[in-house]
Amino acid sequence: MLTFPVRQSSFTQSKFRLFSKDSALQRRCSLIVMNAVFLSAATLIAIAVVNGQSFSFIPNGTFFANPGGASETRSTTGGGIDLTGPFFQSLGTNGRSCGSCHQPSDGMSVSAANVQQRFLQTQGQDPIFRTVDGSNCNHSIDVSTLAGRSAAYSLLRTRGLIRIAIAVPSNADYRVVSVNNPYGCNESNVISMYRRPLPSTNLRFLSAVMFDGRESAAATSTTKILFENYPKSLLDDLKHQSLDATNGHAQGDGTRPTPAEQQQIVNFEMALFTAQAIDNYAGRLDAHGARGGPEPLAGSSSIPPQPFFISINSSVNPLVPTLETPGGLLTAGDGQFNPAIFDPFDAWASMPDTSPRAAVARGQAIFNSRHINITDVAGINDVASAGGLVDQGLPSLMGTCGTCHDTPNVGNHSFPTPLNIGTGDPDPSNPSVNLGGLDVSYLPAITVCKTDPATGLPTSNCKTTSDLGQALIDGKFDHVGKIKGPILRGLSARAPYFHNGSAQTLLDAVHFYENRFGLVLTPQEESDLVAFLSVL
Repeated sequence: MLTFPVRQSSFTQSKFRLFSKDSALQRRCSLIVMNAVFLSAATLIAIAVVNGQSFSFIPNGTFFANPGGASETRSTTGGGIDLTGPFFQSLGTNGRSCGSCHQPSDGMSVSAANVQQRFLQTQGQDPIFRTVDGSNCNHSIDVSTLAGRSAAYSLLRTRGLIRIAIAVPSNADYRVVSVNNPYGCNESNVISMYRRPLPSTNLRFLSAVMFDGRESAAATSTTKILFENYPKSLLDDLKHQSLDATNGHAQGDGTRPTPAEQQQIVNFEMALFTAQAIDNYAGRLDAHGARGGPEPLAGSSSIPPQPFFISINSSVNPLVPTLETPGGLLTAGDGQFNPAIFDPFDAWASMPDTSPRAAVARGQAIFNSRHINITDVAGINDVASAGGLVDQGLPSLMGTCGTCHDTPNVGNHSFPTPLNIGTGDPDPSNPSVNLGGLDVSYLPAITVCKTDPATGLPTSNCKTTSDLGQALIDGKFDHVGKIKGPILRGLSARAPYFHNGSAQTLLDAVHFYENRFGLVLTPQEESDLVAFLSVL
């Protein structure tokens, strides 16, 4: 496993103290120096790894440089991250471990920049580069040369995408009528899709496992996570996922992880909490009354952990009391919803307008309060029989970012409600971009048509997308393209964004919502919102 830990020395601790004392310019100069130290240390560690040296433990308080500053992953057990456990062991046949795609340096996911660096350092021989799912397609490729490997793994290198191949369910009420895959995986019975590895941290706040929820679904003999069965359902689903991931991604033979190793993996994952800890411009994210970083999520001897239960702060339950039960904010079933999803940077709202910290606070306010006219979102606006909120459907719903990202101070949806906001759907007027105007020309175009129940033949009711989402798990045409929204903490460590990597930057993600939903932001507001997202 290649990671780049930078230990918190007395030198860096003294630098951090400067952030709360000095002017913005002085803080910026300090951060430039510190980033140089981070990068130098990362280079030395990379050399050590190449020469066979390894690290066995990353203590809490270790910071990992990223384009926005630095993140921290904290464990609530053992004082840090143990790199010797089964999570970081090769349990299959191709040299991969969970850590191949879930790196402490990248917020327990993997950034495209990290993958590209590993490609250059190993000439494309690192275990992450395996044709089982690391290559754009698993046939008609040549990985015997450097140039061949560069082409075969281009989506992994540039977008951080893993190919997920799933068979169409035998009971599907649709038919795949065409697959136009740029890389040759045009099979219509097993569909190849391309997704980012989800972070294996902050898992205590999950309401579904995997983007399409397949590890929390009857189709895989796992359990939908609900208020009444949490956390047992989550823990059981994660154990099942560890076995499926080993058998698939690591090409295991089914004997490992053993039940004991599965439990070790889940215990390890559930103890991890990740967030940005330092910002290039705002400095320490726990300074001047702010509560950034992972400690307020994880809790400590002096700070209680972030409260959570399934359906906490549900944005849907107050609208439709029979959905997303029990809902509630302070206690289950209290009927409250607070659109102010995030509050770690409330204390910075009174700072001078020119302060980078004030920009973060302004961005937080935009996220919490700016109205968004939600239209054509499957899972919200469609009819109830298709998974929408009300029987007749909703032409529009005036909401905020928190309508979908409602878990307090975490940002995923607190109930397993998959949605299709259009990140994977081509714009009918320009199929090379998605419904928010981001490039998706590198993704397949998959057209499915609902079948006639009487004849089994395709009807004229068809959809084209790059990812079938939940429909490839439960076989329902109405669920085409529906996926869960991810946790928003630690974003700066794991670009690119959205399930398909279509947003190369956080500004791209903001532009998606502007184009898709008519959200109107000034350039300053765009900058403020990016400043906020980058410090989560």
